[in-house]
Amino acid sequence: MGRFLALFNGAADEADKAELTEQQQAEFLSAWASWAQANEKAIVDPGAPVNAKKRVTARGVEDFTDALIAYTIVEAGSHDEAVEIFSGHPHLGLFAGNSIAVLECPPPPS
Repeated sequence: MGRFLALFNGAADEADKAELTEQQQAEFLSAWASWAQANEKAIVDPGAPVNAKKRVTARGVEDFTDALIAYTIVEAGSHDEAVEIFSGHPHLGLFAGNSIAVLECPPPPS
């Protein structure tokens, strides 16, 4: 089994987010919980939202923004299996342009 990091990218701006009704938000959270329950054996770390962001370089530290909004870590038999786990995730249908990047995290060399 390999480990895979899923990075959730959001395409909505603040105006788009403000247009979501309470019912839409509740339905989305329910769909996410159903997805998590259906995939609970694969989920190593359910993840969390990512907010305040700082980039560290040789020149110093700077705040930055990007589309990354959350992460999850799963175990799967292959990269393709990990991708399949996220192919029906409710995040993909919440806003046009939302995406999930699935990255393989091999063990460090010994």
